Amino acid sequence: MKRLSKTKNLVLTAIAYLQSVTRGELSGLIGKEVSRDTIHHLRGLGFIASGARSPEPEAPYTDLTTKGFLAQFGFGSLRELPDMKALEDAGLLSKDKLLAGEIPVASRSVGGDDDVDEEEGQSRARVVAMVG
Repeated sequence: MKRLSKTKNLVLTAIAYLQSVTRGELSGLIGKEVSRDTIHHLRGLGFIASGARSPEPEAPYTDLTTKGFLAQFGFGSLRELPDMKALEDAGLLSKDKLLAGEIPVASRSVGGDDDVDEEEGQSRARVVAMVG
């Protein structure tokens, strides 16, 4: 699979953690308009699908992740998504930079620490694959 752009990675990550969420809510979170093309591309890859309609005015559809998303990134369920605090503590993600549209990935190699157990290393690897 071709790597996703930073914007598409950010949108996909936000949908995974916040689902179900509208495109307008994503735009507000990210601080810039999330295009219909971005949503369409992620749907085309089978990573997201339309959810229920939002109770907001005009009742926009929400977006949520799919089984294809889980399979692509090695998750059995959404419960396996790493906790945001754990990602920050591991140096894989900065909430402030995430909200600013930057997704920093740890500079050290995944699983390269002697202190990291195998399960944590696998979790890191899935997150690195997910956020690019």
